[in-house]
Amino acid sequence: MKTYLTLFIVACQSVVALAQDHENKTPYLTKSLTNDAINSVVVSTSAGGISVSGQAGQSPRVEVYIRGNNGRELSKEEIQKRLAEDYDMNISVTGHELSAIVKNKHNFSNWTRSMSISFKIYVPQGVTTSLKTSGGGIELDNLKGNETFSTSGGGLRIDKLNGVIHGRTSGGGIDVSNSNEDIDLSTSGGGITAKNCTGKIKLMTSGGGIELANLKGNILAHTSGGGVEGSNIEGELSTNTSGGGIDLKGMNCSLEASTSAGNLVAQMTKVGKYLRLSASSGNIEIELPQKQGLDLDIRGESINPSKISGFSGEWSKNHINGSVNGGGIPVSAHASGGDINMRFN
Repeated sequence: MKTYLTLFIVACQSVVALAQDHENKTPYLTKSLTNDAINSVVVSTSAGGISVSGQAGQSPRVEVYIRGNNGRELSKEEIQKRLAEDYDMNISVTGHELSAIVKNKHNFSNWTRSMSISFKIYVPQGVTTSLKTSGGGIELDNLKGNETFSTSGGGLRIDKLNGVIHGRTSGGGIDVSNSNEDIDLSTSGGGITAKNCTGKIKLMTSGGGIELANLKGNILAHTSGGGVEGSNIEGELSTNTSGGGIDLKGMNCSLEASTSAGNLVAQMTKVGKYLRLSASSGNIEIELPQKQGLDLDIRGESINPSKISGFSGEWSKNHINGSVNGGGIPVSAHASGGDINMRFN
């Protein structure tokens, strides 16, 4: 099955307007996907946002929202005129793949004529996506498939995805929640929040902090532009920052954490295969499980307390090398420019 919707002045007459508003705005047009059994979505737009949802109870469809630059409202006649003169926009379904492509016919010498063209798409859950925009945010929810998306002009918001998730933005923050399997997200222009996710998780930012909560799996989280906060993490976590401190609570995992710009706090309910902590210009505070067998390598300007019950090995003012509870799991903490405070829970 192959259907086309090429959006010029004449083609606009065949589009049915959607009665329901999106964000208090009525779509410029809508296209029903009820009979197309969509399993793949490809979207490209240069100045607008993209939303793809597999939420149950929604009629499969594409909604298109068009506004003038700086959010200025335009009449339908003015939109039709600018589409015909300045844009090629095509929405088509071929072999169960939805394609929504916007192209500028020329570079705008008069930027006041530019428009924001956004898409909100409702599809079945088992959909693969390839999404790209340079002028808005991207939102995805309730999907099960391989999702690839990028924007240089907005944030990423991801909820209830299950599959291979690969997203990039250089112009906004990232919020990911309730998602699983293989998550790879990065931004150079904002912070990252990740909550209630499992699997292989990679989070990278050079422009903000990172907040992690209720994660389980193999997790890599890096920032050079802010601090890191984490709670209730299981599995394996590697995190580092050169732009802030690190505060980790309720850790039940293997952990490697380092900072060159602040203090480091690690509260371990259980140490996994290893614990490696490093701070170049701040203090380290460690809370360790009392009954685990640990091999300690602790170095700092000073170490508190001055002794630990059941310890065997060498202990000095700024170096501990020995074991507790018979040893076993390697624990290292190095504070080259600060103190180390250690306690057992």
